[in-house]
Amino acid sequence: MTITAIDFISLQVRDLERAAAFYTDHLGLTRASFSPPHAVVFQTSPAFAVRTALPGVELGHPGEGVALWLQSDATQQLHDELAAAGIPIVTAPFDGPFGRTFTFSDPDGYAVTVHDVA
Repeated sequence: MTITAIDFISLQVRDLERAAAFYTDHLGLTRASFSPPHAVVFQTSPAFAVRTALPGVELGHPGEGVALWLQSDATQQLHDELAAAGIPIVTAPFDGPFGRTFTFSDPDGYAVTVHDVA
């Protein structure tokens, strides 16, 4: 038995609609036509979702220890738009092995890195 791919990624969030709106409005993700209860799934591959916390999970610092990387075809433009909207930029844009790269903080404190080279 072997794992062959990452199939689904979800982030547990404090406010589902706020998180879903952030990823829709600021990152341009599109909601999938169907989402399970207590979650919003986006049309991405692999599947990406935000969901309310599972029972018993305390979300004191939900983004702590998580590294999420997303690919963009307009990394610098996305950075500029997020910065102009007051979204906290954790790492300023730089050119590295993954192309133009920067990191921002989402509403729940997840550090999300964006890059433009596949």
